[in-house]
Amino acid sequence: MKYFSTNHQAPDATLREAVERGLAPDRGLYMPEKIKALPPSFYEHIDEMTFQEMSFEVAKAFFGDDVDEQSLKQIVDETLAFETPVVPVERGIYALELFHGPTLAFKDVGARFMARLLQYFIKKDRRSNNRVNVLVATSGDTGSAVANGFLGVDGIHVYVLYPKGKVSKIQESQFTTLGQNITALEVDGVFDDCQALVKSAFMDSELNQHMALTSANSINVARFLPQAFYYFNAYAQLKRSGQLCFAKDGKSNLVVCVPSGNFGNITAGLFAARMGLPIKHFIASNNANDVFYNYLQTGAYQPKPSKQTLANAMDVGDPSNFARILSLYNNSWERIKADISGATYPDSRIRETMRACYTSTDYVLDPHGACGYQALKEQLGNDEVGVFLETAHPAKFKEKVDDILGIDIVIPQRLQNFMKGKKQSVETDSSFDSFKSFLMQE
Repeated sequence: MKYFSTNHQAPDATLREAVERGLAPDRGLYMPEKIKALPPSFYEHIDEMTFQEMSFEVAKAFFGDDVDEQSLKQIVDETLAFETPVVPVERGIYALELFHGPTLAFKDVGARFMARLLQYFIKKDRRSNNRVNVLVATSGDTGSAVANGFLGVDGIHVYVLYPKGKVSKIQESQFTTLGQNITALEVDGVFDDCQALVKSAFMDSELNQHMALTSANSINVARFLPQAFYYFNAYAQLKRSGQLCFAKDGKSNLVVCVPSGNFGNITAGLFAARMGLPIKHFIASNNANDVFYNYLQTGAYQPKPSKQTLANAMDVGDPSNFARILSLYNNSWERIKADISGATYPDSRIRETMRACYTSTDYVLDPHGACGYQALKEQLGNDEVGVFLETAHPAKFKEKVDDILGIDIVIPQRLQNFMKGKKQSVETDSSFDSFKSFLMQE
């Protein structure tokens, strides 16, 4: 399958080229030329399949033209070595817990999948002895997922750029204590500065001649597309338990709410819907960074500097994947707002929601999941079933959660192991000249 750029000023690329480049030469994001619908029989029997089985069928639709079936199955099986359960929170509202992977965050699947796919291409046809260098900007969970997904992978080195003082200590420990083929760069700025450095690096010809660069942010098709697996699994679990109803047009009564920052996760869900998954409606729930919410209200997309919030992984003022959403809907504001509604919450409301949910249900929300839960509470119809994505284990934000709820949340052992490690990071300012100079010496 070929992949085109959302800016339409670059040649179409193969899957390997799209994965290895990350960003298209015209600074656009790669999109598959077509989205294959899965047959009705798949949806009839999806509740009889394992997570790995259904995800393999989805992966074949995305990547089957470019990866042999046996290798693709191995990649899927190695990626999905954990479950993503749907957990009832209160009547009609469920949490899709995506934090049962290695770093206890939803980005584990995309990062692990991309690492293994990139390794597959390297092993299949290594064109030189030069390593592939992965650049990733993170506002929290992306860095830890990518660092751990690529840790120890031969022929690949990862550079994680993160804003100094703006990620939780636990998140920071997950990518600054690893060593080996992982380098953490502590940038004196905000997430948008880190993301701008990564994008500028891809556009710098001298740097690209010096080293082979790609990205593992959700701008990379191999990072965001596998996140579609989550939506199929949630649907299958609810269908299996008899929670869904269906209209005459085949759509279910399932509403999915996605806490959204860079919009890679909800974009993967929109792809799943285009493949035939009968989701009735999507909600994109924001923290105080309300660029997309304002777009839904006005039709005008106006990026602005990101604001630091309790839900730090969503602190994005110019979400990259908005370009993919526009492409998916042929730039139609009317069609986008018909399928997606929005919500936005300040820190005060996030705190209030976390307390209210814990008091009434005993369920511990992290600040990001709180945005999803609250939007469902406000927007879900009486005849609808709602699922919000609980994207990270609340212990990753222990200081915030403990303070807000007045509890002492237990830190899972795997997080404790990260925190015992010694921090290894390189401090830098937010200028591209400094970043380029560092990479040119590598």
